[in-house]
Amino acid sequence: MEHKQYDVVVVGSGLGGLVSAVILAKEGKKVCVLEKNNQYGGNLQTFVRNKTIFDTGVHYIGGLDKGQNLYQYFSYLGIMKDLKLERMDQNHFDVVTFDGDDNWYPHAQGNDNFVDQLLTYFPDEEKNIKAYLDKVEEVCHAFPMYTLQSGKGYDEDILSINAKEYIDSVTTNEKLKAVLAGTNFLYVGDAQRTPLYVHALSVNSYINSAWKCLNGGSQISKLLIKELKKYGGETYKHTEVVDFIFEDEILKACVTSDGRRYYGKQFISNINLKTSLKMIGEHRFSKPFTKRIKGLEVVSSVFTVYLVLKPESFPYLNYNTYHFDSIDSVWNTYEKPRGTWPQLVVSTMNCSEKDQKWGESMTIMSYMDIKEFEQWEATYNTSTIQNKKSRSESYERFKEEKADLIISQLEKKFPTIRESIAEIYTSSPLSYRDFIGAENGNMYGFIKDANAPMKTFVSVRSKVSNFFFTGQNVGMHGILGVTVGAFVTCSEILGKEYMLNRIHRELEEYENF
Repeated sequence: MEHKQYDVVVVGSGLGGLVSAVILAKEGKKVCVLEKNNQYGGNLQTFVRNKTIFDTGVHYIGGLDKGQNLYQYFSYLGIMKDLKLERMDQNHFDVVTFDGDDNWYPHAQGNDNFVDQLLTYFPDEEKNIKAYLDKVEEVCHAFPMYTLQSGKGYDEDILSINAKEYIDSVTTNEKLKAVLAGTNFLYVGDAQRTPLYVHALSVNSYINSAWKCLNGGSQISKLLIKELKKYGGETYKHTEVVDFIFEDEILKACVTSDGRRYYGKQFISNINLKTSLKMIGEHRFSKPFTKRIKGLEVVSSVFTVYLVLKPESFPYLNYNTYHFDSIDSVWNTYEKPRGTWPQLVVSTMNCSEKDQKWGESMTIMSYMDIKEFEQWEATYNTSTIQNKKSRSESYERFKEEKADLIISQLEKKFPTIRESIAEIYTSSPLSYRDFIGAENGNMYGFIKDANAPMKTFVSVRSKVSNFFFTGQNVGMHGILGVTVGAFVTCSEILGKEYMLNRIHRELEEYENF
């Protein structure tokens, strides 16, 4: 059996794994990435139905205007110049709406514009909206790597601020509170637990600038793999890591399901954190650490409806909508429904060309607990599972019923949407569990808790000296959060000051080119 030797072996090809691989390959290290599925990229994956491209997870991206944070990170990675993007509507990239209210409340790009657009609906709230934006900026700047700066560790006072409590303190206007928090599907807003920093880091980059990926977010993973190969890196799909080998208590290799061994000097895990601990061996970590990780809760999952639209039947909307049945449903919407499900529907349109006039497809999402699918939990639907059990017709009927409820809710704001539908497809929490490898099909990793802020902070450097973590399970989720997290992981390997100096020096050369 052939065995290979590398400087760094990356397990999992999600965004965190690919970014880490490119960074280290740029430094001259021999790197390989191992992926168990047929497609690279984790939540960057796309799929095609009726010749129409759909995203699994990347519906829009923030911070990509020249000089902004993600622009700088992607420029350093070598992919910014080749990304095909369309800027979203600058006056309302996100819109928050409610049953019984004809207003469409906008989130606009740029702080000044954000204020101006909301003043149409809240003319007496200028001071309060500005105070809110100032606080969001302040919190974001408490995280040095968010702005590519050197700095101290996390300030626990910042981490302990509750998002809902802060937003409630900004204004007495209940509708404005709901609008400011209305996009909290981006992080699964929990009134009792969600920290303000999670809210701030999630929304701020979009307010800076908001973009769609033309023909899907998989272009990001494809460009990263192209860069990786340029620097001599290797990628292998259908290659599932099932075990790790130690020699004299030193991690030497990982073993794949086909019996191959990949030897490395260092290893980075971009897969489920609990799975990583189990494969490495829980005895190699402290009991308190293992207990803490095993006890962490993941955020809710999602049910998604994918619509293929009839040609020239529905206009292309260059914004996303977050529609609630009432302002009382904005927080903790993921919990067991208090009334009729769904209390929230999020809709976004896929973009295939610049200045698109007609919609080709729409993706609609709402929270759903994987427990809704308990009767099918022993079934799997991926090519990596042997002796998989197929799901019954009852599963398809259940999904059809849920899809119809979601579309009915969407019709309240888009009355003609149903007559524009050509085909309907769906994915359930089981789909995200099977294809993304997310525990319980969760969207964003572990629940962050302002009441116990350090509980969910996981060091990217493990107790095994040459084993590191990356991905949304050990930091912030989202394109920006995971990218920043990968740089943090690599900073532990290369040195933080070295890493930052290298980035700034190369970006300066890039801008002067």
